Amino acid sequence: MCMYICALCQQRGCRSGDLDKTPINCPCDKEHMEKIIALYDDEEDQKLAYFSALTESGGYAKKTRLEEIIDFANKCGYQKLGLAFCIGLSKEAKICSEILQSHGFEVESVICKVGSVPKEQLGIKEEEKLRPNTYEPMCNPIGQATLLNEAKTDFNIALGLCVGHDSLFFKYSNAPVTVFAVKDRVLAHNPLGAIYTADSYYKGKLRKKK
Repeated sequence: MCMYICALCQQRGCRSGDLDKTPINCPCDKEHMEKIIALYDDEEDQKLAYFSALTESGGYAKKTRLEEIIDFANKCGYQKLGLAFCIGLSKEAKICSEILQSHGFEVESVICKVGSVPKEQLGIKEEEKLRPNTYEPMCNPIGQATLLNEAKTDFNIALGLCVGHDSLFFKYSNAPVTVFAVKDRVLAHNPLGAIYTADSYYKGKLRKKK
């Protein structure tokens, strides 16, 4: 079984097109890629890839991610958008929904606490709660995805879903999904801040000692 280490590669032949000097475990081998590229023959996948490329080139370093989402949805002909959001970002979800609607989209939005299902349903003990001895509803990403599936959304947007909850939402969503913002309560929802400070402020906290 191959071990892919693209994150550690310094050659980047995939970008330059020079594949003669790639590492021996480079996943760019012709036989492997021919099978993968064939998957883009699927009409829906080809459309997503094509319009993704146009969105990238059209908005590169000029448009915000929200503008790119609007641009991409328009290019793909999507009319009904789903917004799956965290209750902690309710204000942001309201503004986002209003902006999308102002561009002519129909927006179905579903909050993470939909159904108000108690955490006990998951087997969570009182001492395992964020606030013990209080009522705590679980996040319900399967519910969010299911309701948006029933609404027959063309394209779904994830806004601030927690780690793991987002995984379940992606798993159960019938429509393609993009991420508008991710959850990081410590870094003001900018998780790359941990990477940018990994060799300074967060060095002792993030890197495990050998």
